[in-house]
Amino acid sequence: MMTGRVSRVIFAGCTMLAMGSISYNVFAHGNVTPQAVDTSKLPDIKPDNNTWLTKNPYRDDPAAYALAQKIGESAYGGNCARCHGLEAISGGIAPDLRYLDKGEAGDEWFIQRYQHGSARDGKVYMPPMGDTLGQKAGWAIRSWLDTKHEE
Repeated sequence: MMTGRVSRVIFAGCTMLAMGSISYNVFAHGNVTPQAVDTSKLPDIKPDNNTWLTKNPYRDDPAAYALAQKIGESAYGGNCARCHGLEAISGGIAPDLRYLDKGEAGDEWFIQRYQHGSARDGKVYMPPMGDTLGQKAGWAIRSWLDTKHEE
């Protein structure tokens, strides 16, 4: 039989462990400040960098597409992986982007979500990244995601 003091110590210890686990889960995503993406080596987007396109402008140029994929991999790791998972494999917090329609079929949905984010009932599920990271970074991320596609 435990004394009152021992049971209170055990209860306090269990409570601290539980709170530590809750704190870890709540703050598991770490710093959510967008990380800058250097897109200076990518070709400019035509007609201009401020007109949002609905089709990946790099896909038709093999050299630009390969460079965009490389830049996109780093950009994804710094800005998207905390919710969408490493290698685009979601752990359930956000959509698994490997199943995004490949090629032009998924471009418009991707860039709209990237540009405007996602919110329902006043809750932000994905912050808008377009104004923060820019269109070139968005298409670079999309280019890299094309390499992760699964049926």
